[in-house]
Parts: sequence; C-alpha cells; structure tokens
Amino acid sequence: MEIQDKLRSLLDQLNTVIVGKADRVRDCVACLLAGGHLLIEDVPGVGKTTLAHALAQSLELRFARVQFTADLMPSDLTGVSVYDRARESFVFHPGPIFAQVVLADEINRASPRTQSALLEAMEERQVTVEGETRPLPDPFFVIATQNPLEQLGTYALPESQLDRFMMRISLGYPDRAAERALLVSGDRRSRLAQVQPVLTPLELLRLQEQVNAVFASDALLDYVQDVLDATRSGRWFVEGLSPRAGVALLRAARACARLEGRDYVTPDDVRAMLPKVAAHRLQPLPDSGRSASAQLEALLEALPLV
Repeated sequence: MEIQDKLRSLLDQLNTVIVGKADRVRDCVACLLAGGHLLIEDVPGVGKTTLAHALAQSLELRFARVQFTADLMPSDLTGVSVYDRARESFVFHPGPIFAQVVLADEINRASPRTQSALLEAMEERQVTVEGETRPLPDPFFVIATQNPLEQLGTYALPESQLDRFMMRISLGYPDRAAERALLVSGDRRSRLAQVQPVLTPLELLRLQEQVNAVFASDALLDYVQDVLDATRSGRWFVEGLSPRAGVALLRAARACARLEGRDYVTPDDVRAMLPKVAAHRLQPLPDSGRSASAQLEALLEALPLV
C-alpha cells in the first residue's frame, strides 16, 4: 500500500472512533507529522483521551496516560532511582514520559511545578533526572488536555508552557447525527479493541522527514512573514508571534500539504493552520471584544494573498 493510501486509512480509522470530528482528527495527525505537540482544550467527555489512545494504537506507538492532579510530583512523570539490594546500587525506573505518545490528561489541574516538568521533555526531547540526561524515544508526541479555566481546581498554563505546544484545538460537542450514532452504538472506547496498526513507527519517522522537505516558495515565505509582521503591528494583539511560532506555523502548513498529497505549501495551508498554531500564543487588544481566533480571522481577511 502506498504511503498516501496509508495516511487516508489512518484518518478513516480514527474517524470511526471519533465520530463527526474529521477536521479535528486531521489537525491532530498534522501536528504529529510536523513533529509538534498538541493541546486539546475542552470539557470532559468529548473523546480527547479516546483520540490519543486510538492514534497510538494506529501507529504501533507505546502509549502512556498521566492523570494530572494537584499532588502529582515531577518525579511521577520522569521516574526515580530506587536502591536495589541485589545489585547493591541504585536502578533508574523510567516514568511515563518515556512513552512515545504521552497523554497529559487535565494538565491544568496539576501545580505549575509539575507542569514545568514537561518543558525540557517537550522542547529538548530529553529529561535530566538526578544529574543524568536521558534521551526520550523517537517519535515522541505529547497530547495534553486542558479543562476550561473557569472550572474549579485549575491552574492556568504559563506562557512558556503554552509555547511548547505547536497547536491547540477543541473537539467540541458532536453534531446531532454524530451524537445519535454514539447513543446507538454506545461508548466509543469499545471501538479501541478493533483499532489496527496502519503505519509503523519507522514509516511515521519517514513521513516526518518528508514533511520537512515539502517545498515552500519565496513568495510563500513572504506571505508567512507578512502574517507574522501583522501580528506584531499593534493593531490586533498586545504582542505578536515569536520567530519560534513562525517556524511552527510553517511546519504545520507543510504537514497540511503532505496530508493532501502535495509536495509544496500554498497560502491556504498557512491560513488553515494559523488559528490552531497561533491563537494560544496571542492576547487580543483589550478593546477588541474578540477572541484571539476571531482576531486572526479578521487579520487574514485584511491581509492580501500572495
């Protein structure tokens, strides 16, 4: 089977588990192909955990779920060394961060100290425990879920943590037809037993390399820079996007193009990815009366296409 056919099969299989959310499923796969990490902000019970588990099974990746709570310690993520009497030495017991797909469930219910334990892992693909640096597996993908901040017992993620997530999406409630299918067939988690591997970890790594090679013309790069400059103009946001955010935007647009089977990026790829890549990094002007996503949509309307 051709790799593009396998990508279509991957999306089709995920859409049988997460019904009626094809666009959000596609965003999740695009984030993985781009080598980023994903933040899903939503109310409990809309399928966030099921999506992460189905993705890992479809790609034959080791999966670990960590329930973030107020008493979760950084060592609960990274692991600890325990003295082994038989060996007469300390033996390191790796934590769940050493899986290939890590679901950080309800990340904003943990303390800021524990949240920050993810920073090095997400950015450097390694962790330092007791003075020793240990590499994380490749591929390595963090999916964090976040409850709305108005819910009790939540801590807002600091800007430095938010910036480590390439994309933020929201699954939202299903439409009426999708919810009827859920009511008829029952809990979608029962479908996980039927999920079959579609791509191997090696094929995923090759796909990530192909994403990096997707062509972006000079005109396209000009357009990306125009978008970045517009966010920094002071007209739309308090502060604009950083260079790191610009790199993330281009990588996400390349992944979008690769999912479509193209070897070049178009402005439409950039426009499609911009709200997911940028909204969680931006603060609208106080008098705008709009969300960051709405401001980005207005910015795109005002910005001429290349």
